[in-house]
Amino acid sequence: MLSRTAASLYWLGRYVERADFVARLVEATIRLDALSPRPAGEAAWASALSVTYSDDGFAATGAETAAMEVARFLTLDPANPGSIVACLDAARNNAKAVRTALTRDAWTAINRAWLIFNGRGKPATTMETLTLVEAVKAETRGFEGAIHWMMRNQATWFIRLGAAIERADNTARLLDVKYHLLLPKGERVGGTVDRDQWTTILQTVSAVTAYRWLYSEGLKPALVIDLLTTRFELPRSLAGCIEETVEVMTLLGKRTGLHGEADRMARARLAAMQRTRSGDVIVRGLHEYLTAFIRENGLLHAAIARQFRFS
Repeated sequence: MLSRTAASLYWLGRYVERADFVARLVEATIRLDALSPRPAGEAAWASALSVTYSDDGFAATGAETAAMEVARFLTLDPANPGSIVACLDAARNNAKAVRTALTRDAWTAINRAWLIFNGRGKPATTMETLTLVEAVKAETRGFEGAIHWMMRNQATWFIRLGAAIERADNTARLLDVKYHLLLPKGERVGGTVDRDQWTTILQTVSAVTAYRWLYSEGLKPALVIDLLTTRFELPRSLAGCIEETVEVMTLLGKRTGLHGEADRMARARLAAMQRTRSGDVIVRGLHEYLTAFIRENGLLHAAIARQFRFS
Protein backbone atom coordinates (compact mmCIF):
# COMPACT_ATOMS: atom_id res chain seq x y z
CA MET A 1 0.00 0.00 0.00
CA LEU A 2 1.27 3.46 -0.90
CA SER A 3 2.20 5.63 2.06
CA ARG A 4 -0.15 8.42 0.98
CA THR A 5 -3.03 5.91 0.81
CA ALA A 6 -2.19 4.67 4.32
CA ALA A 7 -2.09 8.27 5.56
CA SER A 8 -5.49 9.07 4.04
CA LEU A 9 -7.06 5.98 5.63
CA TYR A 10 -5.50 6.80 9.01
CA TRP A 11 -6.74 10.40 8.92
CA LEU A 12 -10.14 9.26 7.71
CA GLY A 13 -10.42 7.24 10.93
CA ARG A 14 -9.27 10.17 13.03
CA TYR A 15 -11.60 12.75 11.48
CA VAL A 16 -14.71 10.55 11.67
CA GLU A 17 -13.96 9.74 15.31
CA ARG A 18 -13.40 13.44 16.04
CA ALA A 19 -16.67 14.48 14.38
CA ASP A 20 -18.56 11.86 16.40
CA PHE A 21 -16.92 12.98 19.64
CA VAL A 22 -17.71 16.66 19.07
CA ALA A 23 -21.32 15.76 18.28
CA ARG A 24 -21.56 13.79 21.53
CA LEU A 25 -19.90 16.62 23.44
CA VAL A 26 -22.30 19.25 22.09
CA GLU A 27 -25.30 17.04 22.91
CA ALA A 28 -24.02 16.36 26.45
CA THR A 29 -23.28 20.05 27.04
CA ILE A 30 -26.79 21.05 25.96
CA ARG A 31 -28.25 18.56 28.41
CA LEU A 32 -25.87 19.67 31.17
CA ASP A 33 -26.79 23.30 30.54
CA ALA A 34 -30.48 22.43 30.85
CA LEU A 35 -30.22 20.64 34.19
CA SER A 36 -32.32 22.08 36.98
CA PRO A 37 -32.36 23.60 39.45
CA ARG A 38 -28.79 24.77 38.72
CA PRO A 39 -28.07 24.99 35.00
CA ALA A 40 -24.35 24.90 34.20
CA GLY A 41 -24.62 27.81 31.78
CA GLU A 42 -21.48 29.51 30.51
CA ALA A 43 -19.15 27.20 32.47
CA ALA A 44 -20.42 24.14 30.62
CA TRP A 45 -19.89 25.71 27.20
CA ALA A 46 -16.47 27.07 28.18
CA SER A 47 -15.51 23.53 29.19
CA ALA A 48 -16.67 22.19 25.81
CA LEU A 49 -14.34 24.66 24.11
CA SER A 50 -11.49 23.61 26.41
CA VAL A 51 -12.02 19.90 25.68
CA THR A 52 -11.76 20.53 21.94
CA TYR A 53 -8.86 23.00 22.26
CA SER A 54 -11.11 25.58 20.58
CA ASP A 55 -11.17 28.24 23.30
CA ASP A 56 -8.59 30.50 21.65
CA GLY A 57 -10.25 30.17 18.26
CA PHE A 58 -13.64 31.00 19.70
CA ALA A 59 -12.25 33.98 21.63
CA ALA A 60 -10.88 35.34 18.35
CA THR A 61 -14.43 35.53 16.96
CA GLY A 62 -15.38 38.04 19.66
CA ALA A 63 -18.65 36.24 20.39
CA GLU A 64 -19.99 35.74 23.90
CA THR A 65 -19.72 32.29 25.47
CA ALA A 66 -23.43 31.64 25.00
CA ALA A 67 -25.02 28.30 24.22
CA MET A 68 -26.03 28.89 20.59
CA GLU A 69 -22.83 30.76 19.71
CA VAL A 70 -20.57 27.99 21.01
CA ALA A 71 -22.81 25.28 19.54
CA ARG A 72 -22.61 26.94 16.14
CA PHE A 73 -18.83 27.29 16.42
CA LEU A 74 -18.42 23.60 17.30
CA THR A 75 -20.82 22.30 14.68
CA LEU A 76 -21.08 24.58 11.63
CA ASP A 77 -18.12 26.96 11.56
CA PRO A 78 -15.80 25.92 8.69
CA ALA A 79 -13.14 28.28 10.04
CA ASN A 80 -12.88 26.16 13.18
CA PRO A 81 -10.73 23.13 12.24
CA GLY A 82 -12.25 21.20 15.14
CA SER A 83 -15.87 21.79 14.14
CA ILE A 84 -18.02 18.90 12.98
CA VAL A 85 -18.41 20.34 9.49
CA ALA A 86 -14.63 20.83 9.13
CA CYS A 87 -13.93 17.28 10.37
CA LEU A 88 -16.48 15.73 8.01
CA ASP A 89 -15.15 17.77 5.10
CA ALA A 90 -11.63 16.53 5.83
CA ALA A 91 -12.92 12.96 6.28
CA ARG A 92 -14.73 13.09 2.95
CA ASN A 93 -11.64 14.44 1.16
CA ASN A 94 -9.55 11.60 2.59
CA ALA A 95 -12.25 9.08 1.68
CA LYS A 96 -12.33 10.39 -1.92
CA ALA A 97 -8.57 9.88 -2.12
CA VAL A 98 -8.98 6.19 -1.18
CA ARG A 99 -12.42 5.56 -2.65
CA THR A 100 -11.46 2.19 -4.17
CA ALA A 101 -10.29 0.93 -0.75
CA LEU A 102 -13.72 1.52 0.80
CA THR A 103 -16.94 -0.39 0.42
CA ARG A 104 -19.99 1.33 -0.98
CA ASP A 105 -21.58 1.40 2.50
CA ALA A 106 -18.53 3.08 4.07
CA TRP A 107 -18.37 5.76 1.37
CA THR A 108 -22.13 6.36 1.50
CA ALA A 109 -22.03 6.90 5.28
CA ILE A 110 -19.25 9.49 4.93
CA ASN A 111 -20.97 11.23 2.05
CA ARG A 112 -24.34 11.35 3.83
CA ALA A 113 -22.72 12.79 6.94
CA TRP A 114 -21.10 15.50 4.83
CA LEU A 115 -24.36 16.24 3.00
CA ILE A 116 -26.10 16.94 6.34
CA PHE A 117 -24.25 20.27 6.37
CA ASN A 118 -24.66 21.11 2.69
CA GLY A 119 -26.37 24.49 2.55
CA ARG A 120 -27.46 24.28 6.19
CA GLY A 121 -27.89 27.57 8.03
CA LYS A 122 -27.22 28.41 11.65
CA PRO A 123 -29.43 26.40 14.05
CA ALA A 124 -32.06 28.71 15.51
CA THR A 125 -33.00 26.59 18.50
CA THR A 126 -31.51 24.05 20.88
CA MET A 127 -33.78 21.38 19.41
CA GLU A 128 -32.41 22.04 15.91
CA THR A 129 -28.88 21.63 17.25
CA LEU A 130 -29.80 18.35 18.93
CA THR A 131 -31.38 17.11 15.69
CA LEU A 132 -28.21 18.02 13.83
CA VAL A 133 -25.82 16.24 16.17
CA GLU A 134 -28.09 13.19 16.36
CA ALA A 135 -27.96 12.93 12.56
CA VAL A 136 -24.16 13.17 12.65
CA LYS A 137 -23.96 10.45 15.32
CA ALA A 138 -26.20 8.19 13.25
CA GLU A 139 -24.00 8.52 10.15
CA THR A 140 -20.73 8.03 12.04
CA ARG A 141 -22.20 4.91 13.64
CA GLY A 142 -23.13 3.78 10.15
CA PHE A 143 -19.56 4.30 9.05
CA GLU A 144 -18.22 2.32 11.99
CA GLY A 145 -20.62 -0.50 11.16
CA ALA A 146 -19.53 -0.47 7.52
CA ILE A 147 -15.87 -0.67 8.55
CA HIS A 148 -16.66 -3.62 10.81
CA TRP A 149 -17.97 -5.55 7.82
CA MET A 150 -15.17 -4.61 5.43
CA MET A 151 -12.52 -7.15 4.52
CA ARG A 152 -9.87 -7.43 7.23
CA ASN A 153 -6.96 -5.81 5.43
CA GLN A 154 -4.65 -2.82 5.63
CA ALA A 155 -7.41 -0.36 4.72
CA THR A 156 -9.55 -1.45 7.67
CA TRP A 157 -6.61 -1.50 10.06
CA PHE A 158 -5.32 1.96 9.21
CA ILE A 159 -8.82 3.42 9.72
CA ARG A 160 -9.10 1.63 13.08
CA LEU A 161 -5.63 2.81 14.08
CA GLY A 162 -6.48 6.44 13.41
CA ALA A 163 -9.76 6.11 15.29
CA ALA A 164 -8.07 4.51 18.31
CA ILE A 165 -5.42 7.25 18.55
CA GLU A 166 -8.07 9.96 18.24
CA ARG A 167 -10.40 8.27 20.75
CA ALA A 168 -7.66 8.04 23.37
CA ASP A 169 -6.88 11.73 22.99
CA ASN A 170 -10.54 12.72 23.24
CA THR A 171 -11.21 10.68 26.39
CA ALA A 172 -8.10 12.01 28.12
CA ARG A 173 -8.98 15.63 27.35
CA LEU A 174 -12.60 15.17 28.40
CA LEU A 175 -11.61 13.63 31.72
CA ASP A 176 -8.92 16.22 32.37
CA VAL A 177 -11.23 19.17 31.80
CA LYS A 178 -13.87 17.74 34.13
CA TYR A 179 -11.45 16.90 36.91
CA HIS A 180 -9.30 20.00 36.64
CA LEU A 181 -11.53 22.81 35.42
CA LEU A 182 -15.24 22.21 35.21
CA LEU A 183 -16.72 22.31 38.72
CA PRO A 184 -17.86 25.92 39.37
CA LYS A 185 -16.41 27.80 42.30
CA GLY A 186 -18.48 27.42 45.42
CA GLU A 187 -19.92 24.07 44.34
CA ARG A 188 -19.29 21.09 46.61
CA VAL A 189 -17.35 18.08 45.35
CA GLY A 190 -19.86 15.24 45.41
CA GLY A 191 -22.78 17.69 45.31
CA THR A 192 -25.62 17.78 42.80
CA VAL A 193 -23.73 19.74 40.14
CA ASP A 194 -20.66 17.53 40.50
CA ARG A 195 -22.73 14.34 40.15
CA ASP A 196 -24.58 15.73 37.14
CA GLN A 197 -21.29 16.57 35.46
CA TRP A 198 -19.82 13.11 36.04
CA THR A 199 -23.01 11.56 34.65
CA THR A 200 -22.67 13.79 31.59
CA ILE A 201 -19.09 12.60 31.10
CA LEU A 202 -20.33 8.99 31.11
CA GLN A 203 -23.06 9.88 28.62
CA THR A 204 -20.54 11.54 26.31
CA VAL A 205 -18.52 8.33 26.01
CA SER A 206 -21.59 6.02 26.05
CA ALA A 207 -20.52 4.47 29.35
CA VAL A 208 -23.53 4.87 31.66
CA THR A 209 -24.61 1.25 31.27
CA ALA A 210 -21.03 0.00 31.47
CA TYR A 211 -20.61 1.83 34.78
CA ARG A 212 -23.71 0.17 36.20
CA TRP A 213 -22.54 -3.26 35.07
CA LEU A 214 -19.03 -2.94 36.49
CA TYR A 215 -19.70 -1.12 39.79
CA SER A 216 -22.35 -1.91 42.38
CA GLU A 217 -21.88 1.42 44.17
CA GLY A 218 -23.67 4.60 43.20
CA LEU A 219 -21.97 7.25 41.12
CA LYS A 220 -18.51 8.00 42.53
CA PRO A 221 -15.92 10.17 40.77
CA ALA A 222 -13.08 7.77 41.67
CA LEU A 223 -14.93 4.91 39.98
CA VAL A 224 -15.69 6.98 36.87
CA ILE A 225 -11.97 7.74 36.66
CA ASP A 226 -11.20 4.05 37.09
CA LEU A 227 -13.63 3.14 34.28
CA LEU A 228 -12.30 5.73 31.85
CA THR A 229 -8.62 5.10 32.50
CA THR A 230 -7.80 1.49 33.41
CA ARG A 231 -10.77 -0.70 32.45
CA PHE A 232 -9.95 -2.61 29.26
CA GLU A 233 -13.60 -3.67 28.89
CA LEU A 234 -14.64 -0.15 27.81
CA PRO A 235 -13.62 0.65 24.19
CA ARG A 236 -13.45 4.39 24.88
CA SER A 237 -11.30 4.09 28.02
CA LEU A 238 -7.61 4.94 27.80
CA ALA A 239 -6.79 1.27 28.42
CA GLY A 240 -9.22 0.12 25.72
CA CYS A 241 -7.77 2.53 23.17
CA ILE A 242 -4.19 1.50 24.01
CA GLU A 243 -5.06 -2.18 23.66
CA GLU A 244 -6.73 -1.65 20.29
CA THR A 245 -3.75 0.38 19.06
CA VAL A 246 -1.37 -2.49 19.85
CA GLU A 247 -3.74 -5.05 18.32
CA VAL A 248 -4.05 -3.13 15.04
CA MET A 249 -0.33 -2.33 14.81
CA THR A 250 0.47 -6.02 15.30
CA LEU A 251 -1.83 -6.89 12.38
CA LEU A 252 -0.26 -4.16 10.22
CA GLY A 253 3.24 -5.30 11.14
CA LYS A 254 2.50 -8.87 10.07
CA ARG A 255 1.03 -7.74 6.77
CA THR A 256 3.46 -4.95 5.85
CA GLY A 257 6.64 -6.16 7.53
CA LEU A 258 7.10 -2.66 8.92
CA HIS A 259 8.10 -2.72 12.59
CA GLY A 260 9.77 0.05 14.50
CA GLU A 261 9.60 2.86 16.99
CA ALA A 262 5.79 3.13 16.98
CA ASP A 263 5.39 -0.57 17.84
CA ARG A 264 7.80 -0.28 20.74
CA MET A 265 6.08 2.84 22.06
CA ALA A 266 2.60 1.30 21.80
CA ARG A 267 3.63 -1.93 23.56
CA ALA A 268 5.46 -0.04 26.30
CA ARG A 269 2.34 2.04 26.88
CA LEU A 270 0.19 -1.09 27.08
CA ALA A 271 2.58 -2.69 29.60
CA ALA A 272 2.51 0.49 31.70
CA MET A 273 -1.30 0.60 31.61
CA GLN A 274 -1.54 -3.02 32.76
CA ARG A 275 0.40 -2.01 35.88
CA THR A 276 -1.59 1.18 36.45
CA ARG A 277 -4.14 1.51 39.25
CA SER A 278 -6.55 4.43 39.14
CA GLY A 279 -6.22 5.06 42.88
CA ASP A 280 -2.48 5.58 42.52
CA VAL A 281 -3.08 7.93 39.58
CA ILE A 282 -5.48 10.08 41.63
CA VAL A 283 -3.09 10.25 44.58
CA ARG A 284 -0.12 11.22 42.38
CA GLY A 285 -2.14 13.72 40.34
CA LEU A 286 -4.72 12.92 37.66
CA HIS A 287 -4.13 16.16 35.78
CA GLU A 288 -0.40 15.44 35.53
CA TYR A 289 -1.09 11.86 34.44
CA LEU A 290 -3.53 12.92 31.72
CA THR A 291 -1.25 15.71 30.49
CA ALA A 292 1.57 13.17 30.12
CA PHE A 293 -0.79 10.72 28.40
CA ILE A 294 -1.90 13.31 25.84
CA ARG A 295 1.72 14.22 25.16
CA GLU A 296 2.67 10.54 24.72
CA ASN A 297 -0.31 10.06 22.42
CA GLY A 298 0.99 12.86 20.22
CA LEU A 299 4.46 11.31 20.17
CA LEU A 300 2.97 7.94 19.22
CA HIS A 301 1.02 9.58 16.40
CA ALA A 302 4.24 11.11 15.08
CA ALA A 303 6.04 7.76 15.36
CA ILE A 304 3.25 6.04 13.41
CA ALA A 305 3.60 8.64 10.65
CA ARG A 306 7.35 7.98 10.45
CA GLN A 307 7.06 4.20 10.62
CA PHE A 308 4.51 3.95 7.84
CA ARG A 309 6.08 6.81 5.88
CA PHE A 310 3.07 9.10 5.75
CA SER A 311 3.87 11.93 3.38
